[in-house]
Amino acid sequence: MTHLCRLRCPLAVLTAIALMSIFAPLLTRADPMTTDPANAHLPPSPQHLLGTDAFGRDVWSRTLYGGRRTLAVALLGTLVAVVPGLLAGLAAGYRGGALDRLLMGLADALLAFPNLLLAMTLVALTEEGPWQIALAVGLAGAPAYARVARAAALEVRPALYITAARAVGGGWVQIVARHVLPNVMGTLVAFGAVTFSWSILNAAALNFLGLGGSISTPDWGIMLADARQAFRDAPWVGAAPGLAITATVLAAHALAEDWSRRKMLLGE
Repeated sequence: MTHLCRLRCPLAVLTAIALMSIFAPLLTRADPMTTDPANAHLPPSPQHLLGTDAFGRDVWSRTLYGGRRTLAVALLGTLVAVVPGLLAGLAAGYRGGALDRLLMGLADALLAFPNLLLAMTLVALTEEGPWQIALAVGLAGAPAYARVARAAALEVRPALYITAARAVGGGWVQIVARHVLPNVMGTLVAFGAVTFSWSILNAAALNFLGLGGSISTPDWGIMLADARQAFRDAPWVGAAPGLAITATVLAAHALAEDWSRRKMLLGE
């Protein structure tokens, strides 16, 4: 029961953050893009729950709407990392041989670069924008996911049910899809949550550096960049997006850790 509660708590936090972003129009009437220089850097009040920024824009509204873009980019980045990483890792782990050496050699070459630096390089080769950031962050995270998927496949490859599947004439693609993947799903889901948190941090960092396109669009990384000049006088401007990123990342990591522990306790 205690472990079930620990699993549900981070999931509840992530769900609450996502729902607040999706239903932002119901939670605030302020337009996140409307400027009002006369009311710049107002402290939190009933009119502005989290104060205003340097342009008089409502911080609460921008935080809610910013979650839409930040979470969407992170989800897309996670998908871009998981799909090729999963396919490459399972194929390399089960087949082995030359395919394993080729795919993992490429993964190791990419892992030699810091994740954020690799993402910045990929963005520099394309146009700036949120979807370009999602693609770059995802491709930068794919090698690590491939390594984890390969290790999981290697762990179950000697199992008797895999040997039995080969004995009855099953092809390697069929065996991987029907027998290997279901039995390593716990590990892959847990690391998928970690990949999601990496995607949020890297996407926010790239937006902080001004690589996400329009700097007026609500986004947690862009909001942190805007808050740099007023950190001492108006700390609430940066506190809101900073806490949103922190809560999301911590919840994703806690979900991954508790999911892995649950699988271990169940012997899966």
